[in-house]
Amino acid sequence: MTRIEDPRAAGLAALAGLIADETRAMCLLALLDGRAWTAGELARHAGVAASTVSEHLGKLVAGGLLAQERQGRHRYVRLADARAATLVEDLAARVPPAAGRVRTLRAASAGAAMARGRTCYDHLAGRLGIALTDALTARGLLRQDTGFALTDAGVKWFAATGISLTPTGRRPLARGCLDWTERRPHLAGVAGAALCRHALDAGWCERIGSGRAVRVTREGERVLRSLLGISPGELG
Repeated sequence: MTRIEDPRAAGLAALAGLIADETRAMCLLALLDGRAWTAGELARHAGVAASTVSEHLGKLVAGGLLAQERQGRHRYVRLADARAATLVEDLAARVPPAAGRVRTLRAASAGAAMARGRTCYDHLAGRLGIALTDALTARGLLRQDTGFALTDAGVKWFAATGISLTPTGRRPLARGCLDWTERRPHLAGVAGAALCRHALDAGWCERIGSGRAVRVTREGERVLRSLLGISPGELG
C-alpha cells in the first residue's frame, strides 16, 4: 500500500507529545488563569522540583505553547496566545468526568468553586459563564444557531453597558469555547474577554484566592439581574 505523506503529521505528533506529560499538563491548566507565573510557583503547584519544571517549561516555550519574559532575576511564563489557551481548554473539556475525581475535601471545595465560576484564560467559564451566555442568547444579543455571533442588538448592548469591544488581530468578536465542567459552550473571543475584564474591574466578580476561581459579588448579583435577568440561583 502506498503511503500518503502529510507534512502536518509530524508537527501534530510533536504538539501532542508536548501535552502528553502530566506535569506539563498541570502547568498548562494552571496558566489558563491568564496570568504569568514563575517557574518556582509552577513547581510548587505541580509538586515537583524547580529544576524539573524548568526543563518542562523550556520544552513548552520551544514548542510555541508558552511565551516567557524576564524581570530582574525572575523568569515568567504565560500561555503564548488565545489559540494556545483554546487548545488546552478544548482538550480538557474532552477528559471523561470520572478521570477528574478528587480525593480530599480541600480539592473537592476547590473543584466546586471552579465549577461555579472561573476564568478560562481571559473569559468567564463554569456555571457563571454558561448563565451569561444563555442570558445573552435568550435576549437576542448573541446567536448560537450558526456558530457564535453577536447580533446588532448585542453590539449595542455592550456599548450601552460601557464594555468596549476593541478587535485584537484576527481574534473573532465572539466564539464558543467548550466548557469542561458544564460540557456546553460559553462565550469567548473579543466579547468574552471584554465582558470578563469589565466584570472584574467593575466589581461584579472577584477572584477567590490566587487561582482561577471567581465568585459573583452582591453588586454583581444586582447588576446581572438588572441587565440580563440572571437570578442568583442560576450562578450557584
